[in-house]
Amino acid sequence: MIDPPEGRPLPELTGLLRSVAGLPALARNFRALPRGEGAPVLVLPGFMTSDRSTFGLRRFLGRLGYDAHGWGLGRNHGYLDRLMPQVVAKIERLAAQHGQPVRLVGWSLGGVIAREASRHPMAHVDRIITLGTPVVGGPKYTLSASYYQKNGIDVDAVAARFDARNAQPLSVPVVAIYSRSDQIVSWQACLDPNPQNRTEHIEVATSHTGLGFDRHVYRLIARHLRA
Repeated sequence: MIDPPEGRPLPELTGLLRSVAGLPALARNFRALPRGEGAPVLVLPGFMTSDRSTFGLRRFLGRLGYDAHGWGLGRNHGYLDRLMPQVVAKIERLAAQHGQPVRLVGWSLGGVIAREASRHPMAHVDRIITLGTPVVGGPKYTLSASYYQKNGIDVDAVAARFDARNAQPLSVPVVAIYSRSDQIVSWQACLDPNPQNRTEHIEVATSHTGLGFDRHVYRLIARHLRA
């Protein structure tokens, strides 16, 4: 059974502030982190956020030598049917430009988009890293469920379609980073139930909003992008 997220603002904010405050410590042993050697990375933002939210992560990846890109589509409104062709086209362009598959990093809903994009035959994807991404139920076990319901969307029907889609195995490996302190997405929903997928689950100690600003998460991303 998956519990809905509690949505408590104080723990969420505290986790974010602690993660941001700890970022300067990232400089320690920075040289020991694996280098990107110019490999392309596409970073996808969460629900109702834009490339501004992933600027720090992309800057970090750039310093490691990756060619890190935002998705360039403005705010993530969550309508996957409209977004997916543009994301796949972006992946195609980056793969052609670099002559190699693209690594995807998706935060929350951005991870859903990354997983779905990897299924497209024209999307040359090397691997995926997700941060607090709801793999089970789509928006059903997130705070955004009320938003969808207010807009006349049946989240139970969406969850059923979502889970049926995810029953089909992915062709690329996934590292799923999640936190039990997440107040926005139920942490249980971040665990991939499909045993056919090559998914490594890694638990961290921060909030949902802190995932994109946490030094421990950054180090995990750096290591697993080159693993």
